[in-house]
Amino acid sequence: MTSPVGAFFSGLLDQVSAGSEWGPVVTTEQRRRLLRGLFDSYYAAETDKDVVFDTNRAWSGRLPALLDLFPDAKVIACVRNVAWVMDSLERLYRASPYENSRLFADDAERNTVYSRVETLAQRNRLVGFAWSALKEAFYGEQAASLLVVEYDLLARAPEKVVPLIYDFLGEPAYPHDFANLQYDAPAFDNNLGLSGLHSIRPQVSLENRATILPPDLFEQYANMAFWRDGRGSRAHVVSAQPAVAGPLVKSV
Repeated sequence: MTSPVGAFFSGLLDQVSAGSEWGPVVTTEQRRRLLRGLFDSYYAAETDKDVVFDTNRAWSGRLPALLDLFPDAKVIACVRNVAWVMDSLERLYRASPYENSRLFADDAERNTVYSRVETLAQRNRLVGFAWSALKEAFYGEQAASLLVVEYDLLARAPEKVVPLIYDFLGEPAYPHDFANLQYDAPAFDNNLGLSGLHSIRPQVSLENRATILPPDLFEQYANMAFWRDGRGSRAHVVSAQPAVAGPLVKSV
């Protein structure tokens, strides 16, 4: 579930950056305090906690600022074959045929599966932004603070993958029940016009299925797994079969 802190961060930075009326009168140190204060205020009720997880796709594109504010911060990104991500979103869209999802701005974007997938893949939209920001982080100078976890492997063997996540965080592990999960956010999903977006099955498992995307469209997005090439990256990767294993890749 996406936290609003990333949007607050971007909005505040817009107000104090170059081009803003307030940019010239707010110093860099004041900006740092203001942005740090967002986290302190939002998580004030959790001040007794040693670790806070904030979920937002924007953080992989904000690592220079994030690690300046919180030098020990780490980012965990769950990744999947992009074609299957598109397939899942298309299934959700088709499951609500009497709703115009807010994922698309107009009929030109939502008319066909081709326009829908192309829209989602744009660099400033749901899938394209997340993919681009993560790739920036993966090959950036803060990559050592990033852990990339493959969805398929996590779904198949959570009992093997989750301990690796604890190891990356440097936090003590505790037992999980992977057969009794509960989460849903119907109010948020219905507001998007995409019912079931955050509804999860009670058991962690990998379900094999045939794609509903046309073959050419599926193939177009099936080879975008840059995290399988660890050359030139200091990121940590938990992968089933890395194509080119970098020095920090762990296979299960």
